[in-house]
Amino acid sequence: MRIELATEPGLPEHPNEDYAAVALPASGQGGSLVLLDGVTPPREDDGCLHSVTWFCARLGGALGELSVSRRDMELTEVLAAAVSRTADTHRDSCDLSHPRTPQATVVLVRWDAERVEYLVLSDSALLVQAPDGAVTAVLDDRLAQLPPHIATARAAVRALPEGSAERAAAGREYASLVEALRNAEGGFHTAAADPSVAGRAVTGTLPRSGVRAFAALSDGATRWVEKFREGDWADCLGVLEKEGPQRLIDRVRALESADPECRAYPRGKRHDDAAAVYVEP
Repeated sequence: MRIELATEPGLPEHPNEDYAAVALPASGQGGSLVLLDGVTPPREDDGCLHSVTWFCARLGGALGELSVSRRDMELTEVLAAAVSRTADTHRDSCDLSHPRTPQATVVLVRWDAERVEYLVLSDSALLVQAPDGAVTAVLDDRLAQLPPHIATARAAVRALPEGSAERAAAGREYASLVEALRNAEGGFHTAAADPSVAGRAVTGTLPRSGVRAFAALSDGATRWVEKFREGDWADCLGVLEKEGPQRLIDRVRALESADPECRAYPRGKRHDDAAAVYVEP
């Protein structure tokens, strides 16, 4: 078994809101992978006393523990239970109904000698390599299917100078439009305080014999494919296999730094938190 993991914040002075962990149960039979990308809220009230990093640490810990200790539970049940457990830790002190309550994207993978189970919620990615080398990207693409006015508002933000007051104002308007579609019908979904979101995840099961390797990436790492177009998903997995997750993140950082104004490659942040996990089970 080979496991490699790397994560780093977009900016050194800011906390890393990505979370990544792999658990190998004492039985020696398989393991579990958890990757979360915390949603950074606007600098306004979010109804919660706690940070996104606090939330991700607790949700990620619950997912890791339940996915290995409760193999009788489906991954959707694991996610629902982990969301409920996390919500219960701050239900009495915070407004969990607030649309900006701490939340995260999720990739959850569990494997044993017979099968590989997976769950993907929101815009983090899971790459699966078959024994013949073919790579399949498991994606929850609902963010890419939002109504046209969202793309128009996003383009308006990115057309304005980085760091300008105009861009900040347009960014707030865009964030408000996206927020109205988060965890709403016709929109997209993240893990926050409602356990029913587990039913919205992309899930599946593959025979263990059909999986040579897999990788989980937050959207800060998928930029190499989705923003900078340096290669396809198979090329991305090839970098992870040959050079490791840290090298993929290093490549993304170099590309970001070469376009500091976000003009050649429009994006919401110059640098984003990035996490990547590569597993050959």
